[in-house]
Amino acid sequence: MTGTNEDLFQRSRRVIPGGVNSPVRAFGSVGGTPRFIERGAGAYVFDADGRRYIDYVGSWGPLIVGHAHPAVVAAVQAASARGLSFGAPTAAELELAETIRRLLPSIERVRLVSSGTEATMSAIRLARGFTGRDTFIKFEGCYHGHADGLLVKAGSGALTLGQPSSAGVPAGVAAHTLVIAYNDTAALEAAFAQRGNEVAAVIVEPVAGNMNLIAPRPEFLQALRNLCTRYGAVLIFDEVMTGFRVALGGAQALYGITPDLTTLGKVVGGGMPLGAFGGRADIMDRIAPLGPVYQAGTLSGNPVAVAAGLATLKLVQEDGFYARLAQSTRRLTDALTDAARVQRVNFCAQAVGGMFGLYFRETPPASYAEVMGCDKAAFNRFFHAMLDAGVYFAPSAFEAGFVSSAHGAAEIDATVTAAARVFERLSSN
Repeated sequence: MTGTNEDLFQRSRRVIPGGVNSPVRAFGSVGGTPRFIERGAGAYVFDADGRRYIDYVGSWGPLIVGHAHPAVVAAVQAASARGLSFGAPTAAELELAETIRRLLPSIERVRLVSSGTEATMSAIRLARGFTGRDTFIKFEGCYHGHADGLLVKAGSGALTLGQPSSAGVPAGVAAHTLVIAYNDTAALEAAFAQRGNEVAAVIVEPVAGNMNLIAPRPEFLQALRNLCTRYGAVLIFDEVMTGFRVALGGAQALYGITPDLTTLGKVVGGGMPLGAFGGRADIMDRIAPLGPVYQAGTLSGNPVAVAAGLATLKLVQEDGFYARLAQSTRRLTDALTDAARVQRVNFCAQAVGGMFGLYFRETPPASYAEVMGCDKAAFNRFFHAMLDAGVYFAPSAFEAGFVSSAHGAAEIDATVTAAARVFERLSSN
């Protein structure tokens, strides 16, 4: 199928709601026409108009080794030749499960699913089944997939669309969700003091990436662990985004906090639809067929997705992989911040591992409220100017960015050079 970005978007809007299959892709927050991507290679994507972009979206995080890495493509091709799906156990899914358990010691048992949403939804259900309680705590601006109870003051596309809570979620379902400000340890302690014996679980992005990037305060994560232990609640780290992205052992290794359950996605599937949830054996053994908490999926452990995940996890275990990735990401954010400072543009940036955030404010935000105080109009001007210069950042002021191992000095330097020109223009307006 051929056509320009604009032609394809107009055709898509006639058959797909909003013209896209996930809301942020519609460019609704920044305006303009979405880029229809035809192919990717390394650090670059190419659109329907034949333009090349340095890509900092990376399929929203999974492509930590870049687009179409030869080893990942070869693994997928080999798996596809053997069959696309079986609906039965395979040795490869066992190997992936064993790899996950080895790399994340908090995971004693793991169940593979097909998406991050499935993983978080299942983890919440499991925590409720294990504790016999109904209520759970989430944090303002954190996004954990589109299951009903999790779409209460959610981040990601819900923020981009200006609708932090979704229509279609029954009030009775939302009533079991307590929402607290991210990084607010005092509010967390107060909530547990009032209702701790009702709380089945706390689910948190240990590094928030769905309301732009927000780093946790160290005392916040430790308080989560302490309170969940004291009140018998299940601590769930949603590492769909951070797992194998900020460190080999995820954010839990980076910050030294051990959750009871962990949800995974994105990198663990190497760009294919795959998720997982796992944790303590006594909790995981409550899942069917061993226990009464039901969860199933026809395509769970899909052999093609598993092959992509295994190939990717093999690559990220190479010596120095994460040190190099973090160095590249920090080089990007430091240079962008310096370029903005030269032009006296109110801008800053920060990085955690291979993730980064860009903010049109003086200092990096620490909460949803501070994110909402960023200059969204300035971000939109910056986004389009960078897009015109051949740099593809996420089309929303409320999304984290991602660097891959394919982003070398040439790509980082080209990005910073383009940004310096854009900041100069922004300072003169």
